[in-house]
Amino acid sequence: MQRPSLVASDVDGTLLTPLGRVSPRTAATVGRVLAADVPFVLATGRPPRWVPDVADACGVSGYAVCSNGAVIYDIGADRVVSAELLTPVQLTDLAGILDRALPGCALASERVGETARDGASRNSDFIADESYNHPWPDGGQPLPGHQRAQVLGLPAVKLLVRHAKMTSEDMAAAVGPLVDGQVAMTYSTNEGLLEFAAPGVTKATGLAAVSELHGVPATGVLAFGDMPNDVPMLSWAGHGVAMANAHPKALAAADEVTAANSEDGVALVLERWF
Repeated sequence: MQRPSLVASDVDGTLLTPLGRVSPRTAATVGRVLAADVPFVLATGRPPRWVPDVADACGVSGYAVCSNGAVIYDIGADRVVSAELLTPVQLTDLAGILDRALPGCALASERVGETARDGASRNSDFIADESYNHPWPDGGQPLPGHQRAQVLGLPAVKLLVRHAKMTSEDMAAAVGPLVDGQVAMTYSTNEGLLEFAAPGVTKATGLAAVSELHGVPATGVLAFGDMPNDVPMLSWAGHGVAMANAHPKALAAADEVTAANSEDGVALVLERWF
C-alpha cells in the first residue's frame, strides 16, 4: 500500500496499551500522521462520552466512529453528527428474544444526546437493568438500576446484553440464528457481552461515511483492529491490519498482522510512511 489518505484505528486492544493508555511512541506517530494532513479516525465500540479522553491523549480532534458505527461524532465540536437508531419496538422485540435465548441475562441501552463534554450530564444516556455490570474492570461508576421499560422505552444506538456465566462467543452462537437480518450483532470482548445496533450498521458503514466526508475512497484507507466488531472495517478498508493479540476472526480478515498493542503495533505500521 502507498501512503494512506486516511487512517482509522480501533481503541481498546489496538491503539491503547493493555493498561488503557496511549503510549508516547504511538502518540508521537499519530501526531506525524496529522501533521501530514492525513485524517486519523478513532473507530470504536465506545459511546461518544468515552472518546474525548483518548482523543486528547493522542491529539485527535476530527470525526470519530462510535458505538460500532452507529454514531458519527465530531470530537472537536463535541457534537453527534449522525446516529442510526434502534426503535423501542425493535428493542422490545430483541429483548424478548434475548430473554428466551439467554436466561438470566441483563440488558442496557446506549443513547446519544447534546450533552456536556465532561460527561457529567451524560449518565442518562446509558440505561441498565438492575443486575447489569460492565465486563471490564475500569467500567466507571456503579451503574444505577432501572426498570426494563426504561431500558427499552426510547430509541437507542446500541442494546447491550450481559451474561456473567457465558462467553460472548457462546452467547453469539445462541442468539445469532434468532436475530439474523433483524439487527446487527457483534462483540468487542469475550467476557459475556453482546452488542446490537440497527440492521446493517457496522464500523465499516460508519467509517465509509467519515471517509466520504473527507473525500477518501476505501482504497486509500488504512484500518487497525483486534476484535470481531472490527472485522467489517478491516475487510472494507484498502489495507486492514490486525494486532498480534487479535481475535482469530480479526486475524483472518486482515491483510496484515502487526505487533501486539503492548508493543506499539499501530505505530510500527504507521512509521513506514510517517
